[in-house]
Amino acid sequence: MLKFCSRLIVLGVVAAALTGCSDGMKEENANLMQENAELRDRNAQLEASLGTEQSSKAGLQAEVDSLRQQLSGRGVGGGTDTGLEGGDWTVSSRGSDIVVGIAGDVLFDSGKATLKDSAKRSLGQIAETLSSRYGGRGIRVEGYSDSDPIKKSKWADNEELSAQRALAVERHLVSRGISGGSIYSAAFGPARPKGSKKDSRRVEIVILDGAN
Repeated sequence: MLKFCSRLIVLGVVAAALTGCSDGMKEENANLMQENAELRDRNAQLEASLGTEQSSKAGLQAEVDSLRQQLSGRGVGGGTDTGLEGGDWTVSSRGSDIVVGIAGDVLFDSGKATLKDSAKRSLGQIAETLSSRYGGRGIRVEGYSDSDPIKKSKWADNEELSAQRALAVERHLVSRGISGGSIYSAAFGPARPKGSKKDSRRVEIVILDGAN
């Protein structure tokens, strides 16, 4: 009988010990599950934050790319203020240079290289802007003509006529304050024609990107 009671006591102790272990494991398991849940929540927060930052960065990059595309596509004459808009000439870009184009008929009489009085006034306006806004940049005055052979003037050919016209514009700009050391002229004759002969007869004042 004593042996039987002793066995019962031992079994009771073992059962109690096992019950205690089970409760401890349950509590530890519960703690681990709670930690896992917290880690998952934290991971979700980090991923959401990262996604927001990446989305914001992507949005900013897209905006920058869009602005670059607009600027490269618009050219100088498409909205950028050069200070040269509003006259009887055109303003455009050639690479990073600014090009002021003036029709030959605006500047000169047919077959002539003497500036009209109205042309001198226009060139005076251009010279003021060149001095005030582009004083540190070189200037090239380019003369162009159409392809019709010269028959009734003193010029040997279109190259000579375009050279004299470019030189007349250069000299007038110098007389209006442009430094002679920053400006020069070049003749292209019928090279680089425009859509019509009238448009091809022109002088272009090119504001170079950087000092001459």
